Amino acid sequence: MPEQQQWTITATEEPPEWFIQAVKQYTPASNGLYAAQLLWQRGIKDRQQLTAFINHKAYQPASPFEFGQEMHLAIARLQQAYNTKENIAIWGDFDADGITATSVLWDGLGQFFAQNTQLVYYIPNRLKESHGLNNQGIDNLAKEGCKLIVTCDTGSTNVEEIIYAEQLGLDVIVTDHHTLPAERPPVAAIINPRYFPKEHQLFNLSGVAVAYKLVEALYQSLPNVAKYPLEDLLDLVAVGLIADLVQLSGDCRYLAQMGIQRLQEDFKQPAAARRRPGVGRLLELCHKSGDRPTDISFGLGPRINAVSRIQGDASFCVELLTSRDVKRCNELAEVTELANARRKSLQKDVQAQVAQKLTQLDLSTTSVIVLEDAQWPAGVLGLVAGQIAQETGRPTILLSTEGAGEQGAGGREQGAGGAGEQGSRGAGEQGSNSSSVPLRTSAPLLARGSARSVNSVDLYQLVKEQAHLLHRFGGHPFAAGLSLLVENIPLFTAAINQQLRQSLGSTTLTPTVQADLTVTVADLGKELFLELKLLEPCGMGNPVPKLLIQNCWFENSWHRNQQDWQGKKVQYIKAEFDIRDDSSRSAFPGLWWGHYKDELPIGRCDCIAELDYNTFKKRYEIRLIAVRSSANSALTTQQLPFIVDLRNQEHSATQHGLNLSYPLTGLIIEDCPTNWDDLRMWLRRCLAISRSTSGLENQQQLAIAWSKPNHQPPNQIWLTLVGIAKYLSRTNQLVTRGQLLEKIGISDQTLLVGIKALKYLGFTVQRQDRSLQITWNPNDSAENLADEAVARFLAAVREEQFQQQYFAEVPLSTIVAIASYDSK
Repeated sequence: MPEQQQWTITATEEPPEWFIQAVKQYTPASNGLYAAQLLWQRGIKDRQQLTAFINHKAYQPASPFEFGQEMHLAIARLQQAYNTKENIAIWGDFDADGITATSVLWDGLGQFFAQNTQLVYYIPNRLKESHGLNNQGIDNLAKEGCKLIVTCDTGSTNVEEIIYAEQLGLDVIVTDHHTLPAERPPVAAIINPRYFPKEHQLFNLSGVAVAYKLVEALYQSLPNVAKYPLEDLLDLVAVGLIADLVQLSGDCRYLAQMGIQRLQEDFKQPAAARRRPGVGRLLELCHKSGDRPTDISFGLGPRINAVSRIQGDASFCVELLTSRDVKRCNELAEVTELANARRKSLQKDVQAQVAQKLTQLDLSTTSVIVLEDAQWPAGVLGLVAGQIAQETGRPTILLSTEGAGEQGAGGREQGAGGAGEQGSRGAGEQGSNSSSVPLRTSAPLLARGSARSVNSVDLYQLVKEQAHLLHRFGGHPFAAGLSLLVENIPLFTAAINQQLRQSLGSTTLTPTVQADLTVTVADLGKELFLELKLLEPCGMGNPVPKLLIQNCWFENSWHRNQQDWQGKKVQYIKAEFDIRDDSSRSAFPGLWWGHYKDELPIGRCDCIAELDYNTFKKRYEIRLIAVRSSANSALTTQQLPFIVDLRNQEHSATQHGLNLSYPLTGLIIEDCPTNWDDLRMWLRRCLAISRSTSGLENQQQLAIAWSKPNHQPPNQIWLTLVGIAKYLSRTNQLVTRGQLLEKIGISDQTLLVGIKALKYLGFTVQRQDRSLQITWNPNDSAENLADEAVARFLAAVREEQFQQQYFAEVPLSTIVAIASYDSK
C-alpha cells in the first residue's frame, strides 16, 4: 500500500492590482484572480512577459541560425547532397519524440529529396537494438548506397558508431537534445540546444523541435523548392514536445501553441480532407479533438509509444503520421490502438505484481526500491516504475530477467522511454537516454530494466556510482535504463540504498502532492476552466494547476471496468462521482482513474484535483489526484446503527417465527445490494431515523437479511428479456420497469443496458405514463452492432452477479467498518 502522502500548498504572493487587471483582459467572463495568482507564482510578473506567454503572436521565436556554425555546416552538407543527388538516411528513435522527429524530417527533407529513393528512414527496434546508432544498422544503410545520415532525438554520445560510419564513407549530421559528449564528435554537424546556456530560449527544445529547426533553416536557404508550407509540420512538433515532457518555455511553448492550433484545425476537416488522417483517426479512437495538450499527453503520446513497447518495431508509425492515404492510415491507427490496449493490460498486470512484491518490503528502511521478476516484459517497466516512484516517493528500479542470457551487448539500454501514459511519469522525464556508459562487452545472464526517480534525487549519478556492477547504463537525472548480471542484483540493491541513505542524511523520502490553489465546489466550472486554460500548454516548469478542495464529500459514486476499443478484455478501471461542499447546492462531476468507488472516503474529506473538459461527454469535470479524510471534519456523536446479520437464513426477518434474542426495531434490507452505495443509503436512512427521533433509548438496528442469490446464466437472462419483449410486442401490452425487473431479476441500471441492446435488434421502447410500450421491427443491417450491444449487456449481468455474490459473503466486520467511517 502507498505511504501516507504529504500535501503541500504553493505559497501564494498576492499579485498587484495592475497585474490582475491585465490578466482580466484575457478572461472577460471572470475576474481573472486565480489565473493572475498562478501566473504571478510562476514568475510572469510584467506586461511584456504576460502578453508573450498568453499570445503566441506576440512572441518572437529564435532563428534556426542561432545554432551558429553548426547549423551552417549542416545546411551546407544538405545542400551538397541536394546538388549531387546523394542518398540520405534519417536515423530516428522509437518513442513519441523520436517518431515525430523522424516524421518531421521525412516530410520536411522530403520536400528536397525524393522519398523512398533518395530519402529513407531507420527506426531501431526497441526490444532488440534499444536507443542510438548501432553498427549493424549503419552497415545496412551503407549497402543501400546512403552517403549521409541525419539523426534525430539521438546520436550525441554515439562517438564510436559515428567513427565507424565515417570509415564506411557516411557523413553524419546529429540533431539531438540529450547530454553532450565530452568532445565534439567527428560529424558533419551537431545541432544540440545543450550547447546554449540554460536561460536561452532554445535550450529546452526536444528532439522533434531540433529537427524542425533544421528543416526551417533548409527552407530559408532553399526558399523556392518546397511545395508545402513549413507550418504544416507544427502539429507533429507539438505532439513530440508535449509527449516528451520537456519544459514548455521559450520556443518550446511557442511551437506547442502553434502546433496545437494546427492540430485542431486539421481535425475539424472531414477525414478525406485532412493533411494527417492518421493523427485524426488516433484522436477519434481516444475520443479527443486535438485542442488540448492533454489530448496529446493522455491520447496520442501513449499510443505512439505503445507500439515499440509491445512490438519492438515502430517504423510504421512514421507512415501513420505522414501518409495521406485514409484507408491505410485507418488500418495503421487500429494496429496502434491495439498495441496501446495491450500495453495497458501488461502495465496493469505488472503493476499488480509489483504491488504484491512491495508488501514484502519494509519501506521505512528502503531508500531505493529494486525489484526483479523473470516474467516482466521490459517494454512497460519504465511506466510501472514511474507509478511506483510517485506513490512511494522513492526512486524505483524494476528489472526483468525474461530471456536472460539472450541479450547482446549492442545498443543502449532503455532510458526514459515515451511519455504521456497517465500516472506513469517521473518529473523531468525526457524521452530517450541522455547519455550512455558502456561497461562490458557481454554477459551470460543479464537482468534488464528501467529506473525512475522523484523528489529531486539525481538517479543518473546515483546509478552511475555503481557502474562497476553494471553491464550497461544510460539515462538522465529522472529516468534511466540499465542491465546487469543477475548475480549482481543483491549487491547492487544494497549498495545503491546505502549510497542514497548517506546522501539524504536525516531527510525522509515521502510521496508529496502539491496544490496550487484552494477553491470550492462553487468555483468549479466553465469560468474557472477558461481562466486556467490561459496557462496551457502546461508541462515541466508550468504544471497543470492542482486545486485543493476542502471539507467536501462524494455522492452517486460508481465505477466500471474500462475495456479495449473492441471490448474484448478488461484493461483498467475508473471511478466516477459527484463532489459537493457547503459552498453550493449543486454537485460537480468528477472521475478517479485507476480506482474503485469504494476507495473514496465516506463523509467529509479534502481532495486535490485538476479541472478538465471532457470532449466526449461535453462537460466540465474534475480529475481526482489525491484524497484523504478531512482533518477538520468533526466525528459524529450520533450512535451508529446496530447491524444484525440475518443473511442466508432459512426464513427472512419479516416472516413470523424468526427467533431473535432481541427486538428488531430498525430497518430490514432483503434485496441483495450490487454496490456499497446501496448499503450506505440504508445506513444513512437508519441514522436519519435516529436523528429525527427524540428520546429514543434503544440503539437503531439495521438487519441485513438477503439470501445468497440463485443466479440464472447471463445468456438465459438475455433470452428471457428478448422473449418478454417479443410477447409484449405481439400482444400490444404495457409493462412497468418494476415488473420487468422482478421478472428478469436484474438491477435497473443493467436493464437500461438490455433495453439499448433490444433497440439494435429492431425493438422500439417508448414510455407511456409510468409504463413502457415495446414494438418490434426486425433489422438485419444492425446485426454487428447488436452483437456488441448484447455483449455489453451480458458483461453488465456478470458484473452485477459477481457483486451480489460478494455481498452475500462479505464479512459483517467489513460492513461495520464501512458504517463506522460514515460521518455524514
